[in-house]
Amino acid sequence: MDYLQKKSIRSVAAAIAGFLRHCVRKIGITREKLPSCIALAVCPLVTFYLFELYTHNPFTTMHFKTQILNMAFYVLTALLLFGIVKYVRAALMLQTAFFMAAGLANYYVLNFRSAPIMPWDIYSIGTAASVAGNFNYTLKGSTVLVIIGFLILLLIESRFHMKAPARVAKRAALILLSIVLIYGYTGMIQSESFVRSFGLYDKLFTPTVMNKRDGNIVAFLMELEYMDVEKPSGYSPEETGSKYTQAGQDSAGLTAAVEDPESVKRPNIIVIMDEAFSDLAVRGDFTTNEDYMPFIHRLQQGAENTRTGYLNVSVLGGNTANTEFEFLTGNTIGFLPQGSVAYQQYVQKETPSLASYLKELDYHTVAIHPYYASGWDRDRVYPLLGFDEFLSQDDFTNPKRIRNYISDESSFAKIIELYENKKEGEPLFVFNVTMQNHSGYEEEFHNFTPDITVDGIDSKALSMYLSLVKQTDSALQGLIDYFSQADEDTMIVFFGDHQPTTYVSNPILRNNKVNPETLTDEENLLKYKVPYVIWSNFDIEEQTDGETSANYLAMDVLENCDLPLPALQSSLTGLRKEYPVISAAGVREVDGTLTTVKECGEAFNDYRSLEYYLLFDYER
Repeated sequence: MDYLQKKSIRSVAAAIAGFLRHCVRKIGITREKLPSCIALAVCPLVTFYLFELYTHNPFTTMHFKTQILNMAFYVLTALLLFGIVKYVRAALMLQTAFFMAAGLANYYVLNFRSAPIMPWDIYSIGTAASVAGNFNYTLKGSTVLVIIGFLILLLIESRFHMKAPARVAKRAALILLSIVLIYGYTGMIQSESFVRSFGLYDKLFTPTVMNKRDGNIVAFLMELEYMDVEKPSGYSPEETGSKYTQAGQDSAGLTAAVEDPESVKRPNIIVIMDEAFSDLAVRGDFTTNEDYMPFIHRLQQGAENTRTGYLNVSVLGGNTANTEFEFLTGNTIGFLPQGSVAYQQYVQKETPSLASYLKELDYHTVAIHPYYASGWDRDRVYPLLGFDEFLSQDDFTNPKRIRNYISDESSFAKIIELYENKKEGEPLFVFNVTMQNHSGYEEEFHNFTPDITVDGIDSKALSMYLSLVKQTDSALQGLIDYFSQADEDTMIVFFGDHQPTTYVSNPILRNNKVNPETLTDEENLLKYKVPYVIWSNFDIEEQTDGETSANYLAMDVLENCDLPLPALQSSLTGLRKEYPVISAAGVREVDGTLTTVKECGEAFNDYRSLEYYLLFDYER
């Protein structure tokens, strides 16, 4: 390069530098303010990386352009805070402190339930607080380093003293501009065309993967769009209401049964939805020192008047109330925003359910949950679903406890007590949501010593979990033994609400040389399978290989009791033949093809419309 060319380049560079200095002076950035301005741009970026590092390494899970997209939000919120609080130091420290605390909370939530914090979790704060004391809050070394990083950043940020413009108009303009930009940014993130063109991951049923690929903030803002349930395509409350009424009229024997309940067989129906009960053998082979559920395994080999199989649920590691919502109502969480809790968000009025239907047949309907009555708003929701009574932990006298929870043995004893004290001739429906097996699984307790070990796997959590499952198996055997001698016809339905969080089951996968981070769709769906048992002390057709989902299970219960199906379940009989499994985690077609609710589109429009009608427009 010759002398003239070098001189020309230096001249251009000098001109650009001069222009930038002029711009900086024009907007009031002096030499003294420049470090604070740089901090206002750089510190939010550091906050972003630290926040992500709580749960994953953004450098390996996120494209760089996606990192930039996330950083933009942090810078915009820092500018907004700067305009509000006036001092750059306060703005930066406030932002950093918030994400330090929020990131730690997200880290724990992810560990406890295998899913990150999502917008609708605000509805679950009360329930989360009620069980918060039962988890292990030990921090990993990498997490401690992240916290130290946040503390160092806070210390650095405390050294900047620049103030926002003194004039109210300029500060107002800064605040308004920041709000407009954040609003526009959020709208852009929620645009399907942008998500598609930018290459963001938008599969809401795998929120952990979504947060890793898109970043926690971008994923959270994308999920905000789904806080409200959209009306189905072509939905009409009048037309859908007529279809619902017609389905009830078309259900064989329904009108006659409701008008004269004594004209139909009405056995006692006892349903147990057992907390976190599952058979982790579906995730991979492992060998234990003794069978952890010998009774259920025997039933699964073929037992008289018994039907067994696997239930596909929509939740993993938590959100218990969604499985009971699906079972009791026949609706599916698959039509609702991923992570939402139907009890808290959508059940706001009387809603048809298995309980309300059996109540029409003069059953005495009782819900049992041996913990706080307010959990998942059950004390408000159960009456809306048609339960006559709700028994919580306050209704147990000196129960046996395992760890900090009332045992399944004591919970099942309460069922026997209800049966023995019920009115003669009045059929009983009991829905028992247990608590014994609730996470966490790593603490030590004076009243329970795990006795199940797994060959080749050193996991305190896995040993604790399987040992708890064994206690439930024994308690169920005792309950069935009791009712096998009962005078009245009785059916017992038993199933788990979800599998435990993945830190319990991942050692099994690794022991089978399976990477939990690279599961196929089929392998991922195995996380949502739990065993179910339908047993009766009267004749029913035996089955050992059932495969269904929580929204359909009540149909099996009623059909095996020779009771007519209520309107919604009657309308689903045809759909079930084509799609025998429907859950938020996946849909199984009759030929075995695995798909999703979203991909099924119009095939589910009638079902989706009926669910929307029952949740939002139905009136008794």
